[in-house]
Amino acid sequence: MINCIAFDMDDTLYDEIDYYKSGFAATAQTIAVDFKLSGEDVFEAIWEIFNSGNYKTAFNAAADKLGIVFNADYIEKLVKVFREHKPDIKLPAESKDVLEDLKEHYKLGLITDGYLPAQEYKVKALGLEKFFDYIVYTEKLGREHWKPSPTAFEKLLAELNVSAEQCVYVGDNLKKDFLAPNQMGFKTVRVIRPKRIHKGQAPSEQAQPDYEIDSIGKLPDLLKEL
Repeated sequence: MINCIAFDMDDTLYDEIDYYKSGFAATAQTIAVDFKLSGEDVFEAIWEIFNSGNYKTAFNAAADKLGIVFNADYIEKLVKVFREHKPDIKLPAESKDVLEDLKEHYKLGLITDGYLPAQEYKVKALGLEKFFDYIVYTEKLGREHWKPSPTAFEKLLAELNVSAEQCVYVGDNLKKDFLAPNQMGFKTVRVIRPKRIHKGQAPSEQAQPDYEIDSIGKLPDLLKEL
């Protein structure tokens, strides 16, 4: 019998691209002040580069486009601004409705990878604390315990006093979300959000989810079938 639902956060409960947009707005303002440029022009340069698929060197590419130079120390400053900004993001109504519904019937857990305090700020901005019985920030466990490590899943099972066979894990990223819970005996569900950032293939058959849905709103009906 299923009595526990565990979720990933980014690109599962909301569109992660909204977080990037918020972060780039904050860094664009910093660049604009430091280099006496238009904040709107800086943001548009970064956003265009990011949306072209350049996720790793968007700041340097934007500097080239704007005709300025960022040294390594300044890049570190921008990364810090990005990770420590208070995000302008909201929990979609569909996700809110699903969490409110599921909380009445299941224990709920959240397992989220990513740097701190950024992940904590996201949770607060989305208003997620009230829905979850237990939240695991894998960064607090150590970088080696980020997914696909099983550590966070083991902690969640122990904290909620449930077995893997009683749990469903809901995520989005084929590269890292499903391998550990699959191996442990969770049922796994992938939410395929239209605006998702991670679109790569699963590295192995063992990393494939048991089920896929194109809307988190379909999750409650799927759970009734399990």
